[in-house]
Amino acid sequence: MSTRFFENFFANHFINRIGHKTAFALAMLLCLLWSTAAALRAPQEPLAAAASHEWPREWDGVPLRPMALGDVEQRFANRFPGAIGRMTDGTQMIVMRAVNTPTRMLHPAADCYRALGYRIEQARLERDAQERLWRCFVAQLHGAQKFRVCERIVDAEGAAFTDTSAWYWAAASGQSRGPWQAVTVARPL
Repeated sequence: MSTRFFENFFANHFINRIGHKTAFALAMLLCLLWSTAAALRAPQEPLAAAASHEWPREWDGVPLRPMALGDVEQRFANRFPGAIGRMTDGTQMIVMRAVNTPTRMLHPAADCYRALGYRIEQARLERDAQERLWRCFVAQLHGAQKFRVCERIVDAEGAAFTDTSAWYWAAASGQSRGPWQAVTVARPL
């Protein structure tokens, strides 16, 4: 009996095709409504609060100078669940992101550089002079200067992540508590 039911239900008849398409359309509409409701319910940090985030005044004992975000960076920062700051110590650029909630908007720096046309080479994990673990790579735009880029994410309890996906799943599952600070350091070679 059950085999015959499934054969009739999935048979290529006009009424079945209409029924399946209608069910699929209703499911898509339900998903759209669900996502819209979730987006409207999500707490958004006011832009003024994100802009007024207090960034460190020094990095590894060297004073930092704030730098303005570019137009593209500012548009991204307006939607980012946290705050984004760009600074320099005179020899390297440091991008800090204060992250309030787990988000897929925090992605690996290599993805950003690739999207801008850079070639990524020599990707590996490295320890710095303070024994902090970083994910590092060399980024080069055809015929332009190379950059050594390193990044890491640190949670509120001091646990560090060098892999954005590992951070996301740890944060989303409650194994890592925020707020988180993501740091990307780019130094010309």
